[in-house]
Order: sequence, then structure tokens, then C-alpha cells
Amino acid sequence: GLPMVDVNITFAAGSARDGDRPGVANMTSILLDKGAAGMSANEIAQRVESLGAELSTSSARDMGWAELRTLSDAAHLEPALAILAKVIGSPDFNKKDFERERKRTLVAIQRSEQSAATVASNEIFHAVYGDHPYASRPTGTIEEVKALTLDDIKAFYQRYYVARNAVIGIVGDLDRKQAEQLAVTITRGLSEGERAKKLPEVSAPEKGTLKRIKHPATQSQVQMAIPGMRRGDPDYFTLYVGNHILGGSGLVSRLSDEVREKRGLSYSVSSYLSPMEQDGPYLFSLQTRNDQVEEALNVMRDTLEKFVDEGPTEKELQSSKKNITGGFALRVD
Repeated sequence: GLPMVDVNITFAAGSARDGDRPGVANMTSILLDKGAAGMSANEIAQRVESLGAELSTSSARDMGWAELRTLSDAAHLEPALAILAKVIGSPDFNKKDFERERKRTLVAIQRSEQSAATVASNEIFHAVYGDHPYASRPTGTIEEVKALTLDDIKAFYQRYYVARNAVIGIVGDLDRKQAEQLAVTITRGLSEGERAKKLPEVSAPEKGTLKRIKHPATQSQVQMAIPGMRRGDPDYFTLYVGNHILGGSGLVSRLSDEVREKRGLSYSVSSYLSPMEQDGPYLFSLQTRNDQVEEALNVMRDTLEKFVDEGPTEKELQSSKKNITGGFALRVD
């Protein structure tokens, strides 16, 4: 009902495909809109802004993507799509842009290493995934990013940013025929290529481990994780509802009640499932004072164990189902 269109084109081109060039997927996605078809980053940004549109590119462990939001009338939609097509189909990857964005990335990595949450996240992925591609840092380390070359970027793009490796999502004020034409328009400049090979399956750790990392802060980050599920898992909705009760529903979850309300150990505590191509992490997280770490971790563990052993109460189950279904319209608007 709104005169808008959202387009997302996603490639199986995340950091899990980095191979022996850690950080290359991240840097490739950064450079896509920093120069394309002879347009500079500033020219791309100015043209997008003049149309009242929004364009962005990014990546994660599983994927790289470009997103466009624009008005749906032809005067806005057609030039906006043309820009998106050039960004994904004809990126310049020139030396000057590469060096500038690499310097920015190195600064960002240095800053992230001062964040207890980032340090904990990097460590938890390494602990859970071992030698699986999901274990590596999406940004790469400082040394790894310094080792990247422009040829690495170009080779990664040519392998993974291809038509057979893309999935397009379109939502908005257009019909099926228009959507099909839109898909053709934005992928016309892509080479056909091949779909990326499936990532290896994830093996669960044989035993639990506990690692403490010293960090100069008055608050400690506590994270706990195990491989969870992949996209399309038949148990998705069962696990989603179960986790909603345990730690996914904010202040009314069981974890929040035990950790925050009853004991005041943390302002926020949560658990969430992150499905990926292969089993993504099931992650528990809280922040607490340094002198309360042991108690908070024990309460989090005990709450999980009790939930596994006993499950939810009927009241918790019905409340969560009503909360999830009642908020559905708001989440998809």
C-alpha cells in the first residue's frame, strides 16, 4: 500500500568463503559502492540521495549483500535500480579506494579490540567452531587485512558475485511481472558463474570449556554458546518459541527474571538462535560487575539446565505464543 520498493540481493559470499585470505569478503562488500562504472563514491551517494533512495552494501559470515529502498514510480525506481545494477555489476575496485577503505577497516579493528563485547564474541566463535570457517573473524585481524591485495578483492568478487550465486528479495508496490523485470534489470551486468559450494557441516564441541580474558573494564561480558540450527531447520518454530520463553522475550523472559529481577546481577541478559547455512550459534549473553561474574554465570547455567530438564509451564507457553503472534504484524510492516 506504500509507494515504495525494497530490494535485497544476497550472495553466498561471506567471510566463511575467505579461505586463505581472511577479511577479503568484508573488504569486497565495503568497496562495492565506493566506485562503480566510473562513478566515485561521492557521485554514487549524491545520485542516490537526489532520488530520496537508500543504498547500502555489507557482509556477514554467510553472505554479502546490497540493499536498495526507493520510491516505486518510474521516475525514481528506474534510475535507482540502474545505480544498484552498476554497484553490484561494475564495481571499479581502484587502488585509491582500496587503500582508503583498508585504512578505515584497520582503525575499526583497533577500536573493536577495545570492546569487551567484541573480544568475547570473537573468542566464543573460535571456541564453538574450532577449525570450521565460521570461527574466523569476518573483518580479519590487523595483520590479515594488511596482507590483502587488490587482486584478492577482484578474484573474490569474480568468483562469488555472480548470478548463479545470488538470491533476490523484492517487497513493495509492484506486481509479479514488474518484479521479474526488476530482477533481470539489476542482474544483467553479472556474469553467470556458479553457485558457491556448500560449507562443511558443523560438529558440536566434544566438551565444554571456560575461558577468562582480562580486560580493563569495570563490567564483564559473559557469553555462553553452542552450535544451534541452520536455516530451514524443521524444528525452527519449536526452538524459537522455547527460546522466547527462556531468554528471547526481553524483560519478561525466564533468564531476565532470574538474573535481573530476582538478583539484580545484570541490566540485560538474553539468549538467541542465529540460523545460518550450517548450524549457527545458540548464544547466551549478559554484562555484570566484575565481582558478580561467578554468581551471574552460575544463575545463567542453572536457569538453562532447569529449562532443559523441566520445560516451560503452560502459562509461560501460552503467554509466549500470544506475544509472538500478537506482535507479528508489527515485525513485518
